[in-house]
Amino acid sequence: MESGTISSYLKYVNSRWKKEVLYYRRFRESKKFLNNNELIHTFFQPILNLETGNTIGYETLNRPEQSKLFSTTESFYEFIGQTDQVFLFECFLRNLALKRYIDRLYECEEKKDLLIFVNIHPNVLLDNNYHAGETLQLLKELNIAPEQVVFELTEKSAVTDFCLFEKVLDHYRSQGFRIAIDDVGSGYNSLKTLVYLKPEFIKLDKSLIQYIDQNEEQKQLVSLILEYANRSNTKIIAEGIERIEELAYIQEQGVHYGQGYLLGRPKPEITKGNVPEIVL
Repeated sequence: MESGTISSYLKYVNSRWKKEVLYYRRFRESKKFLNNNELIHTFFQPILNLETGNTIGYETLNRPEQSKLFSTTESFYEFIGQTDQVFLFECFLRNLALKRYIDRLYECEEKKDLLIFVNIHPNVLLDNNYHAGETLQLLKELNIAPEQVVFELTEKSAVTDFCLFEKVLDHYRSQGFRIAIDDVGSGYNSLKTLVYLKPEFIKLDKSLIQYIDQNEEQKQLVSLILEYANRSNTKIIAEGIERIEELAYIQEQGVHYGQGYLLGRPKPEITKGNVPEIVL
């Protein structure tokens, strides 16, 4: 019995040691990205008005180079979210995305007043170290109006103190920033998040959009969210549009904006999206 207990303990210690070593290696690897922004690739995906076909703005997507320790973009961001480096990385990636957006914008013929959707972790806005004045100063240097910037908050990152967060968002809105809730429909916190935070944009998760033309449950949920959005003067952005049938259905329902491979893929350069003509 004692031998079995010792054996179990040694297995536990060995497992814990391996996890600690992996964490250390990943942490050291992640710090390399801060010191060399060439290891971070920025892509821009167009968001289109589904009625007019016009491009209203771009979501900025920062993707680290793949490595043995971070085989996917998701694994990288998931790890960062478990460390005390979230604030540092968020600020670094946000600034990098904005600077590259302006650099690429001057290489094309797009209008300069398009919206810029920037992903940001909700906890960063609550962090005492985060100073909106620094963001405003950077925007001034880049000749970007705060009204062009949309903070995209993922619904997967739960907000616990809604009253506090509502006050924080009011502060940023007073400076001109707008708010989008991302991944709506992918978790259990969606409705409460929408009611309390009152975003200017609701981004429907691709799990709600893919094959929506064939799924009654998805149709009903999207209909409810669209009804809420129209009553609260909020705009809906459907993500993950990849099939012409999906586009046809959400256009028919009056979804305002769209994003997805069918309309325009993420690219290093800034390019206009396109709403294809529907012939079914």
